[in-house]
Amino acid sequence: MIDINTVWKRIEENEGKDFFLIEGKSFTYSISGSHIYLNSTNQRIPKSHIQKALSFVPLENTVPLQKRFRAPSYIYAILMDPRIRQNDW
Repeated sequence: MIDINTVWKRIEENEGKDFFLIEGKSFTYSISGSHIYLNSTNQRIPKSHIQKALSFVPLENTVPLQKRFRAPSYIYAILMDPRIRQNDW
């Protein structure tokens, strides 16, 4: 499994850039401490959720994330984006 610090660095590097949910809706996020703050909702995603979600990649859809994590559609969109994946999953 890939190291969370490597993935978190990629997430930080893409802060403020457009990401897309499965249905096509775009969003951006900002990072503060160990949380991702989503611009299109009042949800925030803790780094610990990203770390735990890494055990499910690669993902075909959001189903494995549902009922386990806050904002599963957003976690999916972030983790499955080519800028974050970089051929690691």
